[in-house]
Amino acid sequence: MIETLLSFALATSILAISPGPDNIFVLTQSIVNGKKYGLATVFGLITGCLVHTTLLAFGVSLIIRESETLFFIIKLFGAFYLLYLAYKVFKSDATILLSDKNVAQKTTKQLFKQGFIMNVLNPKVSIFFLAFFPGFLFSDDLSSVVQFYILGFIFMFVSLIIFSSIAILAGVISNKIKENSKIGVYLKWLQIVVFVSISIFILI
Repeated sequence: MIETLLSFALATSILAISPGPDNIFVLTQSIVNGKKYGLATVFGLITGCLVHTTLLAFGVSLIIRESETLFFIIKLFGAFYLLYLAYKVFKSDATILLSDKNVAQKTTKQLFKQGFIMNVLNPKVSIFFLAFFPGFLFSDDLSSVVQFYILGFIFMFVSLIIFSSIAILAGVISNKIKENSKIGVYLKWLQIVVFVSISIFILI
């Protein structure tokens, strides 16, 4: 149980650090408007994860109760989707582009709302949760709803720590990224390894 949760937290950490639209958005907002505005964006994004966790917890838990075969199909879909994401990362450019052009000043309330809406209305987040979470169910005694919420809160807590660190250290991080072009390559391959490892973990 502990090993599974630690593996989940580690995978979440690596994925949160890896460059993506969310953390690049947080970084850009922090650089242009200040860390307070970056943190408002972070809290909006993380709050949105609660919606996806709830949909996953009750939807997939119902499927688990109805049919183990359907649940296996979901895990199979999850494994192949993660392999697909690994392939997409492999084919993508490793360059991390930071641009503060045309980033309008907004209030913290507006950035919180924007982060929340960005997350909730992004179907890719729902699909990712569906692919990522079921393989880390860790107990035969706890209900699957409770387990999904535990995983969801771990995901949100780890992401909150890393995204908040990005917002607070925005200037230093952006300078390091601009100075070292190889950072993107390292993070790219780390992300590929994580996606492939999780897909294997789900299938065995």
